[in-house]
Amino acid sequence: MTQTFIPAAFIRGGSSKGVFFHARDLPADRGEIDPILLGILGSPDPYGRQLNGMGGGISSLSKAVIIGPPTRDDADVDYTFAQVSVDKPVVDWGANCGNLSSAVGPFAVDEGLVRVPDGEGLVRIHQVNTRKIIHARFPVANGCAVVNGDFAIPGVAGTGARIRLDFLNPGGAFTAALLPTDNPVDVLEIPGAGRFRASLIDATNCAAFVDASDVGLTGAETPDEMEARPGLMALLDQLRRAAGVRMGLAATPEAVGLANPKIAIVSAPGPFRTLTGETMGAGTHEIAVRMISMERAHRAVPLTGSMCLSVACRIEGSIPNALCAAPARDDEIRIANPSGVFAAGAEVRNTNAGPVADSAVVYRTSRRLMQGQVAWTA
Repeated sequence: MTQTFIPAAFIRGGSSKGVFFHARDLPADRGEIDPILLGILGSPDPYGRQLNGMGGGISSLSKAVIIGPPTRDDADVDYTFAQVSVDKPVVDWGANCGNLSSAVGPFAVDEGLVRVPDGEGLVRIHQVNTRKIIHARFPVANGCAVVNGDFAIPGVAGTGARIRLDFLNPGGAFTAALLPTDNPVDVLEIPGAGRFRASLIDATNCAAFVDASDVGLTGAETPDEMEARPGLMALLDQLRRAAGVRMGLAATPEAVGLANPKIAIVSAPGPFRTLTGETMGAGTHEIAVRMISMERAHRAVPLTGSMCLSVACRIEGSIPNALCAAPARDDEIRIANPSGVFAAGAEVRNTNAGPVADSAVVYRTSRRLMQGQVAWTA
């Protein structure tokens, strides 16, 4: 045989898809795993389509998940996430995918790694990249995770069984604190472009939140419109890298990884048209976001990015807090994104030492699309 076949499953979690592996079926060293994941996903691909692999040509469809035994007493499984670049030979281990987090609990139950009684199942997940704990709750019947249901999420056709994700103590996932600079707003200076305000927040993932009006946007632009605007994507990447240095993620802008921090353009509620052509009014949401992921404008919003935004909206003095309308419910922030609107919850306390995020909550669906063996050519 000219190819190696590795046991795997191909699973949609939220608005992402990825190849899921048992840790036992891959090398222990990440350096040895990198070429395997690149080959399996079909990267790097100068055509940007990943036709020679399992990837789908955009960041949300070029991902891998590794599930293994727990290394913490308060967890049932370890979950490691890998973001595979589409056009570069890069596997980034420096972030988490909130969407694929929703598939980890059902995978663990269906694979027999965790046994839970029928009814509402609970799987405690140790997210290795962030060293945080996630509680996944979802319906279980006959020892398996239920797939069918009536819960819908923006960006995904059809409905499925609702999965609740509780990200416990999400602050300081990649830096020392919820506010890595201790400031709700910082000013980033970009040579030749000027000075820009940004709220640098680290909750489930790191993100730099910029007011849309500060970069000449309304906040209602589609991903294609953003990518077509001359100079915009380059400016946003410069801002992202400057934010990464300010947050302590790297010593120089060039050393900042592709996955973190995210750069997010936020705006006050306003009418917009979704990617399906539906017109949404200003009253349907509390805040709008357009987020960049792996150098591309995301067609929805990374789930960890939405949770970071929901936390940021509750941090007094931050840019999202200033733009966010008063929520209809105390525990939810409705977030407008190119694919529609969905809600994310956050519990944030103000203390003498600064804001503290106790939890972030979102709801997703998941479905196993294929299982068996995936081919890799060394």
